Amino acid sequence: MAEEKVILVNSKDEQIGLMPKMEAHEKGVLHRAFSVFVFNDKNELMLQQRALSKYHSPGLWTNTCCSHQREGESNLQAGKRRLQEEMGFVTPLEEKTSFIYKAPFDNGLTEHELDHIMVGYYNRVPKINADEVEAWKWKPLEDVKKDIQEQPELYTAWFKIIFDKFYNFINIKNESNS
Repeated sequence: MAEEKVILVNSKDEQIGLMPKMEAHEKGVLHRAFSVFVFNDKNELMLQQRALSKYHSPGLWTNTCCSHQREGESNLQAGKRRLQEEMGFVTPLEEKTSFIYKAPFDNGLTEHELDHIMVGYYNRVPKINADEVEAWKWKPLEDVKKDIQEQPELYTAWFKIIFDKFYNFINIKNESNS
């Protein structure tokens, strides 16, 4: 099977090419990605612990799922596909925001992504894919924020960056709904 390719983009999220995923991470080239945050009715976030076999950030906690869009796939289609592949369920998703970040890893790889944040709601138990996910849990946002401050080494580099921006964005949205 051919290696999965990522969509290379410019800062305006316009596609400028394709590249094998590993090469893009080795070169730190800007590419399109997405991060899904699933909440339950108690406003708890579903976190996943990455499988211990992952080539980077194994065993670390992160958002519900994240990955890369495939050519011709919308952000929402990609989010739903990966949610099914990793967590074993699909739920309606809504795009909230996007931004660019860069996070180097100890193994020489770099995530340089234009990341699309999507939110969904789900109240059942996921059927996790053990090749992708070691464990999962529900956690209130305030507890996640506190735990990241106290034990940052337990979380993926991108989740810490994204969570800070995402947390502030969600609070702004919640305040406007009051």
